[in-house]
Amino acid sequence: MKKSKVTNFRYTPGYHVYSRGGWINDPNGLIYYQGYYHVFFQYYPYDSKWGPMHWGHRRSKDLVHWEELPVALTPTDEEGCFSGSAVVYKDKLCLIYTAHHVIEIDGKEQVFQDQCLATSDDGVNFTKYEGNPIISLAPEDNSEDFRDPKVWDAGGIFKLVVGSRTKDNLGRVLLYESVDLKNWIFKGEIARATTATDEGYMWECPDLFRLNGEDVLIMSPQGIKPREGKFKNLHQTGYLIGKLKNNYLAIPKREFKELDLGHDFYAAQTFLAPDGRRLLIAWMDMWEKKLPEQADGWAGMLTFPRELILKGETLYMQPVAELAKLRSKLLAQTVQTDWQLELPARRLELQISAHTTFTLEISYGQEKLKLSKSGEVLTLEKTDADKRTTIYENNKTELQILMDTSSVEIFVKGGPTFSERLYGSKNTKLTFQSEKQAEILVYKLEV
Repeated sequence: MKKSKVTNFRYTPGYHVYSRGGWINDPNGLIYYQGYYHVFFQYYPYDSKWGPMHWGHRRSKDLVHWEELPVALTPTDEEGCFSGSAVVYKDKLCLIYTAHHVIEIDGKEQVFQDQCLATSDDGVNFTKYEGNPIISLAPEDNSEDFRDPKVWDAGGIFKLVVGSRTKDNLGRVLLYESVDLKNWIFKGEIARATTATDEGYMWECPDLFRLNGEDVLIMSPQGIKPREGKFKNLHQTGYLIGKLKNNYLAIPKREFKELDLGHDFYAAQTFLAPDGRRLLIAWMDMWEKKLPEQADGWAGMLTFPRELILKGETLYMQPVAELAKLRSKLLAQTVQTDWQLELPARRLELQISAHTTFTLEISYGQEKLKLSKSGEVLTLEKTDADKRTTIYENNKTELQILMDTSSVEIFVKGGPTFSERLYGSKNTKLTFQSEKQAEILVYKLEV
């Protein structure tokens, strides 16, 4: 089969990881190893539609300049290489992933999933473990959904969480332990959805880590019912905060919170930088949405790397500081109440410090994105998408906005983040109005 190639570069990003031909979705195996940040992802090289899953691979020394590497994992006729994670053991880079099996029994297709291991001495070429699978069976009360292992070194013992669904359709996360990555002991269920409509019938892509003395569980539930202006996406990504005690996540104040309030954010995974920062990357798309770039031979991109910050009971995100390496030119610096700028460039960083009421509109030709604040209500409106609203009580609003050829990421300091794919064929137009004067900076970003 011939690999898919990009036939039109009208939507290809400049400083984000994207497919460069073919389909990508979930980020996998995020890790720092031998002087490089590694990002793997679900990948189908032969079409711009989802297909038998491979693991694509990029690496970077600075989180902003990414080198394309050979495919790390390739499926076979017996298994697809679904999502997973990475850890270092005895100087080897080890990938743990879900093998997805479809078999025929009595003329009917049956699906089952198990967890497998692949290793590398150089971080580029990987060999699947001959003894796979390393975790073959889910608990008896589990459905066929048993995937997306996240592994970490807990001081000489490896811990691993897996996303799953019970037979009575409740999402949950299971915990395993090992000393060698090959032999695993089931330790139990650490958390489960209260109801399918409130917290989901399946929990995909779990991630458990400690931040500021708290244990944070990130996952991507399926099946949450929209309510009170929340959970407007087809599927969500959010988190619960508690304390892991006796292999159970005790959650004193249970509230599942969305991690990102945009329309294009899913399957987030975190990892540690060498300096101790907890970093996150997600898939900047959403299942069952129209992706215009598919007509051009590619589909899918990842968010710009973010640093996670936990304050109280809320998790915030901000672009990694390495973003500064991309700033090539200051295009505008002004203090205004009414301001407008139109230019052909798309790869921009916009910084705004505004007080009280304001409206910001970003137009990529016919597609528009509007962020407004009135009182304590912050509202995001997008062409042909559900309106998103949230409460943001600060009188002063500091915005950092990353724009690329077909995306916009809005970061509100001490507040929400909105990740969006935005398409269009004409110039970028920025329009801003505020009751009081606002400080505005616009940088051109170049790789």
